[in-house]
Amino acid sequence: MPPLTATPQETDAKIRFGGIERLPGCELPYRQDPDTVMYLCFTSGTTGEPKGVMHSDNTVLANARVFVKDWRFDGDTVLYTLSPMSHNIGTVGLATMLAVGGEMVVHTPFDAKRTYDRIIETGATSVLGVPTHAIDVLTELRRRGEKKLGKVTSFQVGGATVPPSLIRGLLEIGVKPKNGFGMTENCSFQYTRPDDPPEVIMNSCGRPCDGFEIKLWSQENPDIEVPVGEVGELGGRGACLMLGYFNDQVATERAFNAHGWFMTGDLAQLDERGNLRIVGRKKDLIIRGGHNIHPAKIEDLTMRHDGVIKAAAFPVADERLGEKVCLAVIPKQMGQVDPRAILAHLDESGLSKFEMPEYFLELEAFPLTPSGKILKRGLSAQVADGTLKPTPIRFTKEAR
Repeated sequence: MPPLTATPQETDAKIRFGGIERLPGCELPYRQDPDTVMYLCFTSGTTGEPKGVMHSDNTVLANARVFVKDWRFDGDTVLYTLSPMSHNIGTVGLATMLAVGGEMVVHTPFDAKRTYDRIIETGATSVLGVPTHAIDVLTELRRRGEKKLGKVTSFQVGGATVPPSLIRGLLEIGVKPKNGFGMTENCSFQYTRPDDPPEVIMNSCGRPCDGFEIKLWSQENPDIEVPVGEVGELGGRGACLMLGYFNDQVATERAFNAHGWFMTGDLAQLDERGNLRIVGRKKDLIIRGGHNIHPAKIEDLTMRHDGVIKAAAFPVADERLGEKVCLAVIPKQMGQVDPRAILAHLDESGLSKFEMPEYFLELEAFPLTPSGKILKRGLSAQVADGTLKPTPIRFTKEAR
């Protein structure tokens, strides 16, 4: 792995935003100490209050350099980011283009029709975003009857569950998907590679990047490692890990287990080849009568149904069981999705009876964070205050 300090070539790399270039000879800050805090970003706050995350040139470049190598970017790469610069994905894109001397295009605000045109106009060769972005762009491409997405050869998605239908859709138009996983705290440390087969891209977020390692730890005791194949909390350590939380030493220390591994709060499984599958956020667990239910599994299987574009599984309060599962979907056509057909599809896909949703919502849109993630807390709150009124549903073999 190359040294982790910023080189003069990377420091002097040309940055082009709308034709504006940095003036020759202009000194950039932080060149003297690559371990100085140069980037303060905030977590998305989907499961709690946002925290300030401190990064240095070294932590960011460590990820960017291996990203360039693995995805074969060069000085001719035009990287289009649909995620804002306030989000981890956008910042990773900027660092990647700085490391290789390519061009980066920033798009905001998000508008599927305009975005499609801009991707073509700018000659983008690669796109960054969350699954919501990719789904909307692919939907617009199909609406226009197009078969290619301009010069785009790769589309890197992360930040949420990636439905297999999206992976298939991108492959069908000649675009290689990158199923990635990362956090504000550790950049984009986990992703599939261009030569991974479709089944790996559909069912996992690949392997950790060079310079970073991962392990899975017991949900009950974060100091005990779990064997391959079992669900555990994802822990990581390596060159692209943050320096700590700003002005919060207590939160920083609580984020690590006794062995010095940063605990992500995500539940995952590893296969024999080292590919990682995210099961869901630890804080997103739905606990129904003492049974742990992982929303990501329900969402993944639901989005394999032909009539569904997006899905979100979240808890609703229940006096007897504590929580029940509510399944919200955005259908391809409003009023055309039968919840009984969805339940039958989930049963056929292998979802157990106790994981079955017991409430159903059909929505035109989900509440989102500024970075495009589904705000499940918002959905739960709207059900609790009566703004949303889900329909009770019940799966029975006889009703299929």
